[in-house]
Amino acid sequence: MASLSIRLLALALSVTALFTYSSGHGHTYDPYNDKARMIYHGGPMLNGTIKLAIMWYGNCGKEIKNTMRNFIKSLSVPGKDKLQPQVTCWWKVVESYQSMIPDAKPGKSPKIRVKVVKQSGEKTYKYGKVLTLQGHIPELIEHVTKGDTELFPVIVAARDVSIQGICNGKCADHLLTEDPHPRPYIIVGNPETECPGECGWPFFPADMGPKGPVLKPPSGNMAADAMVVAFAGALVDAITNPMNDALYHSNKAKKLGPATVCKGIFGRGAAPGNPGEVLTDPKTGGSFNAHGNNNKKFLLPAIWNPKTKSCWTV
Repeated sequence: MASLSIRLLALALSVTALFTYSSGHGHTYDPYNDKARMIYHGGPMLNGTIKLAIMWYGNCGKEIKNTMRNFIKSLSVPGKDKLQPQVTCWWKVVESYQSMIPDAKPGKSPKIRVKVVKQSGEKTYKYGKVLTLQGHIPELIEHVTKGDTELFPVIVAARDVSIQGICNGKCADHLLTEDPHPRPYIIVGNPETECPGECGWPFFPADMGPKGPVLKPPSGNMAADAMVVAFAGALVDAITNPMNDALYHSNKAKKLGPATVCKGIFGRGAAPGNPGEVLTDPKTGGSFNAHGNNNKKFLLPAIWNPKTKSCWTV
């Protein structure tokens, strides 16, 4: 696939696997120790080239824009010095989900390339500073895509913008527009002033739960690096379950994707309030777990690994 067009990768069969979950909303199992069932529900996943159309809503600032764009580029372009571990290694696990489809070809999973092909800015706050999912978000999607269904919309908020649903257990989200022609999109909140104690962690003290170590952001900008964490998780869940009928935990209340189930884990030994063992940049003191393009470093969230059937970090 050379576009956002979703190729049906599977027959209407179920594939079961195990995963761990990180939030206790209505669940009794422990994200760090217990395991539960994840089911493939027969729907399509995204593959090929995912063409992103990003709307920077409000004054997002150069640090946020550059950090997020460098992360996206790092998914397919390793650093020249090839220091390990690489962001590309993390992304290969995301690509490997395709092998779980019943009619998948044996061997190495096809590449999934994520590319920013269009960007728009709206610094005048044309739609206000409180964005609703049914009202403002569809208008922003139309603004940035101009009706082009080949594009995957991503709405990124500035520090003084609130998005409906963000801070309510999620710091970014993968959603669908409403009928008659639903399409997947991602929204990313900014934790600089909006719920930093929830969405800025582990670069900001957590509002609730055990008080573990607070890490220094690898870019030096708390909001930028926390938004990469949130966006990365939403992207993984969008790839594996774009239309809400593919790979997810079969739960009556929520459909939990491979990133959502591992929320709050960044390294070995992670526990509530503790992100786990990560690397430290000797020059800046920033905490990270993956090297990226242009000598950038990133702290990436854990994702479910189909080989080990558990949460995994680079």
